[in-house]
Formats: sequence, C-alpha cells, structure tokens
Amino acid sequence: MKNQALQDRKNKVFARGQGNMYPVFVDHAKNSEVWDVDGNRYIDFGMGIAVCNTGHAHPKIVEAVKAQVEKFSHTCLMVNPYEVAVELAEKLTKLAPGTTEKKAIFLNSGAEAVENAVKIARAYTGKRGIIAFNGAFHGRTNMTMGLTGKMAPYKNSFGPFPSEIYHVPFPGAAYGVSVEDSLKAIKNLFKYDISSDDVAAIIVEPVQGEGGFYPAPIEFLQALRDICDAHNIVMIADEIQTGFGRTGKMFCMEYSNIEPDLMTVAKGIAGGYPLSAVVGKQEIMDAPVAGGLGGTYGGSPVACAAALAVQDIMKDEDLINRSNEIGTLFHTRLTALQAQYPELISDVRNKGAMIAIELMSDGDKDKPNAALTKEIIAHATAYGLILLSCGFNSNVIRFLPALTISDALVNEGLDKFSALFADLVKK
Repeated sequence: MKNQALQDRKNKVFARGQGNMYPVFVDHAKNSEVWDVDGNRYIDFGMGIAVCNTGHAHPKIVEAVKAQVEKFSHTCLMVNPYEVAVELAEKLTKLAPGTTEKKAIFLNSGAEAVENAVKIARAYTGKRGIIAFNGAFHGRTNMTMGLTGKMAPYKNSFGPFPSEIYHVPFPGAAYGVSVEDSLKAIKNLFKYDISSDDVAAIIVEPVQGEGGFYPAPIEFLQALRDICDAHNIVMIADEIQTGFGRTGKMFCMEYSNIEPDLMTVAKGIAGGYPLSAVVGKQEIMDAPVAGGLGGTYGGSPVACAAALAVQDIMKDEDLINRSNEIGTLFHTRLTALQAQYPELISDVRNKGAMIAIELMSDGDKDKPNAALTKEIIAHATAYGLILLSCGFNSNVIRFLPALTISDALVNEGLDKFSALFADLVKK
C-alpha cells in the first residue's frame, strides 16, 4: 500500500507536531473529488480547510498560473512590483464592505494577515491592548496564538504569549452567553483590566471557524462597531475562513451592514496558492512607516495571478448564489438526518456553504459528544469522504464543500455520510 509506505516515510522525517488527519496521500484532484496514491476516490467536504472554494485544479487557475510562471515566479513585491498585484489590490479594495476608500497589503498566510492587522492598528492608534474572544481562532504565530481563544492543541505548551491581549466571552447559546453578557464583559474589562483609552483593536470572526461555526449575532457586531467608534478602537474583521463567497456573500460582514476598519483575508482568495491580505480604510492602512510592512514572499506574482482567476471564476460561475444553493441542500439533508437521530444531533446550522452539525449525548445539549465526532472523522475515508471537525468542545462536524460542487456530488457525499453515521451509531 503506497499510502502506508508514504506515511511511514513521513513519520521518520516530519516533526510530530505537524501531523496529518488521514493517512491518505493525494495523487490528483479535480473539482470536488480527490484520488489517493492507491487509486481510492474521495468526495472532499473539507477543501483544504476552506481554501479551494473554486474546486481543485480549476482550469482557469491552472492556465493563469502557467502563464505567470512562464513570465517570472518571484522578484519580491517590495523590490520590483508587478501589475498582477496592483490589479488584485484594486479589485479587493473595491470588493471590501463599506464606502470608505481602502488600501491593501499582501502576505502569505492568514496568521500573517492577523499579525499585520494588529501592527497596523497599534501604529494608527498609538495604543497597545487587543481584545479577542473565547473560542476564536486567529492563527499559530506567537501573536495569533495569544489571540486564539482555545488552548488545546493550538496553545498548549507554547507560551508565554504576548502581553496586552484580553479575551471576553463570545455570545451564543452553545456558550450560554447572551449578547448582553458579552458586551457587559467588555465594559467590565474597561473598568478592571485595561482602559478603553489604551485598546488598539477588537478582532472578531463574523462566524467562528475552529470555534464551531457559531455566527456572531448581527446586533452584537453592530454594538462592537459602536464601541470602537466611541473609543477610537480599530475594528478588525477576521474573514479568513468566511471570505470569498463561503457564507453566501462575498464577505460575511455584509450581512450586518458593518464596515470594519480592517479586514483579514486568506484561504479562498487564490484557489490553493499561498496568499493573504489585510484590506482596510486608507487612513488606517497608511499609519505604519514605509518599509514597516511586508515580507519576502508576500504577494507572490503566481498567487496573485491565481487570485485574479478566482475572481473571474466567482463572477462567471455565479458562485456567491451557488454558495447559498449548496447551503440549502446541505441543510435540508442534514436536518432530515437530525430527525432520524434527535438524541445525537443537537443542531444543524449554515451560513451559505459554511455548514455544521453539532453532536450531543442522550439528547442533552449540555453533553457534547466529542467521542462520536472523533469516530466519524476517523472512519470518513473508509466511506470515501474527507471531513473536518471543529468546536470549542470538539463536537462539531463542519462541511466546507467547493462552491463549484454539483448537486449530484453533494447528494452522493451526504448519502455516504448518512451511511457512516448509521453504521457508527449501530456499534
């Protein structure tokens, strides 16, 4: 078996910390299907953790990347810039929510985008404190681990973390926290831990990703906007997992009619090529001195070319509307599954094609079923599926299908998932 042989080789040379969920090594992939080195086929409901919104190996992205590589692959955006980066920045600044004039910077990963958003906020305000939320995930660098509101496995044994980071409860029924509770916690923070006059930014995911696909209530986001306006605090929207049509809008903040000051984007931006960005209000983005932002590979011309192709695909194939259609189909099928297993599935939720089911034990929502969640993930490939889990209590199955997936593949995949679920419950 080639998969096992490759896993054995990997285990000898990769650090344990960079493990892999499945001992399945990819040979090739197309749209929403993946084939491993042993010839097995899988329906991909994870898409590289919401990266390949336009599917695997989309022909237009392949063509754009080939054309760019034939010209040049790297010069460093800070040394000799190039038109594909300028064109992409022009498009992103127009797509970003709100009417304020925007600017952008390009980086490599979501964590880098968050890190730089914090730098920009501090440079603009001259203040130090950053407020984040319990259950949040913002990355794996030292700063972004500090912002992340979940200990295992992301923060365990990696401290100390940067100072002047403060966490407050995120509102949601799963946490037993109301909007009023969360807002009161921020007010108390200003009283007891750090003055509002010394807070540079509040960072929030419009839908918590790793935290469990919990949406931030619209009234909560609007209240955060008011707090930021009242105290000269920069509002950072982390749209790394929610962006580029994933939630049925180009960016999820559009649902709340909120214009964030800064927005971090990555994942779905470039169809699988490493690229991220911070997009924000011009005055704030220009606060750091010249040379204060950047990186050797940030804004790779190859990744920028792929990202421009992604924008064309989204428009030509109407992928934002398709995201909502996919979400409706998943929700219908998964709600029917919930009706079959009301004692095990406590919730089915989606925002566009960002879909989740939450698992419980004995019909009790206060008893998260992490064990069944783990079993589902462990057996998924035996049923021809690639699945992901998440959740503050590790009891959520998340579905992140390509926005280019067909109804037939959705239904085939959910048939497989239903069979997997039924077989595990019988044991």
